[in-house]
Amino acid sequence: MLRLSKMTDYAVVVMGQLASRPDHRQSATSIAEKTGIPQATVGQVLKSLSIAELVDGTRGAQGGYILCHPASKISVAEIVVAMDGPVAITACVDGADDPCSVQAGCLLRGSWDAVNVAIEDALKNVTLEEMLAPLFRFSSPDFIQQEAR
Repeated sequence: MLRLSKMTDYAVVVMGQLASRPDHRQSATSIAEKTGIPQATVGQVLKSLSIAELVDGTRGAQGGYILCHPASKISVAEIVVAMDGPVAITACVDGADDPCSVQAGCLLRGSWDAVNVAIEDALKNVTLEEMLAPLFRFSSPDFIQQEAR
């Protein structure tokens, strides 16, 4: 099974929380309370996202975190790379840091590149906004009023 790390999963949740109030800075404590993710983990996630310039953090009484770009401009790939590094599903993908131990005699050497590119492209083509669309659609006042009719 191909899986993203738990930290990447948390990062998408944290980014989603920030996207839910794009014009308001949110503290790590507030994000932890609203998402149910431990505060120490939220802090680690925010640090990585800040280094990747996906979130902006400000200290002080009016401080907190905010997205650096609109959710419609942030791809899932950017979040994955911020947390886990470049997308590489096997050790033999071009540019992988850790070469495969059987690379010299492998008949499939280089064959995984097409798969890796397809997965990376798929992640690049899904935005944070698209990930959040069902949540926003079902929690919006318009949807709630429509369902009440």
